[in-house]
Amino acid sequence: MKYQRSSALFDEAYQYIPGGVNSPVRAFKSVGGVPVFMKSAKGAYLTDADDNVYVDYINSWGPAILGHTHPEVLEELKIQAEKGFSFGAPTELETEIAKFITENVPNIDQIRMVSSGTEACMSAVRLARGFTGRDKIVKFEGCYHGHSDSFLIKAGSGAITFGNPNSPGVTAGTAKDTLLARYNDIGQVAELFKDNDNEIAAIIIEPVAGNMGCVLPENDFLQKLRILCDENGALLIFDEVMTGFRLAFGGAQELFNVKADLVTYGKVIGGGLPVGAFAGRNEIMDCLAPKGAVYQAGTLSGNPLAMRAGLKTLQIIKNDSGFFDRLAETTEVLDIEFGKILNEKGIHHKINRTGSMMSVFFDTDKVSDFDEAQKASHSTFNKFFHHMLENGIYLPPSGYETYFISDAIGDTEINLTLDAVRKF
Repeated sequence: MKYQRSSALFDEAYQYIPGGVNSPVRAFKSVGGVPVFMKSAKGAYLTDADDNVYVDYINSWGPAILGHTHPEVLEELKIQAEKGFSFGAPTELETEIAKFITENVPNIDQIRMVSSGTEACMSAVRLARGFTGRDKIVKFEGCYHGHSDSFLIKAGSGAITFGNPNSPGVTAGTAKDTLLARYNDIGQVAELFKDNDNEIAAIIIEPVAGNMGCVLPENDFLQKLRILCDENGALLIFDEVMTGFRLAFGGAQELFNVKADLVTYGKVIGGGLPVGAFAGRNEIMDCLAPKGAVYQAGTLSGNPLAMRAGLKTLQIIKNDSGFFDRLAETTEVLDIEFGKILNEKGIHHKINRTGSMMSVFFDTDKVSDFDEAQKASHSTFNKFFHHMLENGIYLPPSGYETYFISDAIGDTEINLTLDAVRKF
């Protein structure tokens, strides 16, 4: 692979954009080398500025679950573009997608659209505080809920990659209201409630973590969190920005049969355009302005292009009865075949997988929390990443990220991927 054009574009971007990128993990700082600049995408493939072509396992960090530029979604965008890009006023589309989601997802009555997952999580926490009259939240080490100040306390994903989990600019006053626990450690969460009696507004969690690599809940962890929240008058917030409409149509709530009080969404519900949302039952959501006193607003919330793309994406998924089984089968094949090849090569590893999310950790037998994710060999991952890139396979450029499998990945793409693994 040659990257002359990407290299030149990065040099130019570096002069005008902090670090040369608009989101830190894109800079390849964790894995080394020059970030690849993309110019087009279709189906399972990305094409970069140097005309290199890759099988894509990032899929815009999750939203391209149908594959890139799906023709039916693209047609809807063309129709909407002719009608207008943005109005700053209500549209029928907003109600259509809100109705569609609330009627098909368990445990939610109302949904508020925003423009990003960060905004959704930030707003959900504010709402939880306003509803309960309490200040503190519990989050888990290695879970990332966006870059709002409350969440940049031992966060996951980019914050780990760059070694700044406690970001400068986050005040001590903000940090003191965020209580940290280990993922999958219910005893520690119980102690936090004991030590902060009647002070905790909510627990926020990625029900399947995707920002320290793919890490699954164990030993009925989510069910036990639900019980703790009920016993202590706190709300349970599922950050389903990654898992919503990806692990099941009803997300992790459906998959694990656990009721959350508030749920945050992003990724898939925009069909590839910037969208976030948070949702919950009536008594909580009624606290939001303009009906209630908890303020939240956004000029571009419910953008008609994003609403139309998102609604069509969700309709396609909902109308395909085999959709989630097919995604899970593809991911299972990748898991099994990756494992066979790496075992034959004597490469020590652990693969975590659920639904269409998957991560490969090197030099470890188990990853169930942030500490164990840190112990995996990220230097081996970096070598693996660049090897796969050179062989036309685009993986997340950090050992703390998950692969997102799309429905466009079929036998041809699987074979190309496995051939690349065999050469490692």
